[in-house]
Amino acid sequence: MISIEVFLKRKPTVLKRIKAQASIPLKDTAPVNATRYAIGNALKQFGLPVTFWSGGRTKFNRTQQKYPKDHWIDAACVGDTGEKVYIPNTLKPLTITAVGHGSRQRCCVDQYGFPRTTAKKQKVVRGFQTGDIVKAVVTKGKKIGTYIGRVAVRTSGFFKISTKNGTTQGIGWKYCQRLQSVDGYNYLT
Repeated sequence: MISIEVFLKRKPTVLKRIKAQASIPLKDTAPVNATRYAIGNALKQFGLPVTFWSGGRTKFNRTQQKYPKDHWIDAACVGDTGEKVYIPNTLKPLTITAVGHGSRQRCCVDQYGFPRTTAKKQKVVRGFQTGDIVKAVVTKGKKIGTYIGRVAVRTSGFFKISTKNGTTQGIGWKYCQRLQSVDGYNYLT
């Protein structure tokens, strides 16, 4: 076995960089590993089959199968079960963004901070709430068509629907059918 100094004697800059990196303390790895083993051992007490694998094994499994680097692909390629994973090219993960449930602001204010609207009297209008995902099939009037998107309720019963193609104002509540209630998240494919 030869030393690293002998192996890299013709590449002093590489040797210097490797030695500098080797002297950096790994202070953050100890708490992460301790937490990982504590959670794993707690799960073992419930009789669950738990195994521990390194990131190197995950990377090996992913590169052997020629998959691109991505967190959701790494999650599929962990350990023994990740040696042979079929991920179709058309599969895309669902991107979820937390958007919250609105704000506590009671009314809109002008540039000086004075109220310019009144407080909303009711949160739910005709069974719909702002943020619900709805499908509206309008059969009469100027806005004939099908709209699928997020609804912004109005006490008048004529809602605003935001779709991928833009927003449409004045869609009657009778044309709307709720597909999903508001849950504080936005879902993208």
